[in-house]
Amino acid sequence: MSTYVYAITAADHPLRLDGLSGIGNPASDLRTLKTSELSAVVSDSPPDLRAKRRDLVAHQSVLERLMADGAALPMRFGLVGPDDDQVRAALDQGKDGYTARLSELDGRLEYNLKVSRDEESLLREILSESSEARRLSEYTRQNPGAQDQKMALGELVSHEVQARQEAAGREVAAALATAAERVSEGEPTKTHFLNVSYLVRRDKASAFSQAVHEEAERRGDEYTFALNGPLPPYSFV
Repeated sequence: MSTYVYAITAADHPLRLDGLSGIGNPASDLRTLKTSELSAVVSDSPPDLRAKRRDLVAHQSVLERLMADGAALPMRFGLVGPDDDQVRAALDQGKDGYTARLSELDGRLEYNLKVSRDEESLLREILSESSEARRLSEYTRQNPGAQDQKMALGELVSHEVQARQEAAGREVAAALATAAERVSEGEPTKTHFLNVSYLVRRDKASAFSQAVHEEAERRGDEYTFALNGPLPPYSFV
């Protein structure tokens, strides 16, 4: 049977897996595969593996338990090896890289920050600061059939929105980077112009959260900051 992999840890990492179950229905039993320097927490993989809520929760619960006791390299949901022997062989082959990355992540947590801005306030800002946007807006209100001007206004506003959001994103990301050890920028979402992850020392987590709060306060009610964490450090593995 195929082997499902949850995480890789150092060989001496506490493996307190009591009370936890693996993925599948019925839930699979968790077990560990060890080499001289590393361990992998695994279970049997069901043949019909899908990203069902129960399985996602089971996967996340294993990672959270391991992270509570030290550094762990989290595998994303769905990583399956052919069998135990080949997973163990992969640990041996990649031991130098895995060991180095575990050292980098030891005592560190990931936080993800997403930031959005109220659209109406952004449009008001554009109209107040762009004379061309004001001119086109006024003209199209007085001439509803002026399609060319409507298109020009739409293109201008779209360009301004993107430019201002990118600038704000750079400013926010840079302001918080000093409170973290590493930064990993993700793709913006449909509603968030900034999607960035930070690797933070465990003993600096409170200070980082406070820095995010202060930046949100500085930006005002027009901005919404959504901070999630601590998380398995997927963005830095």
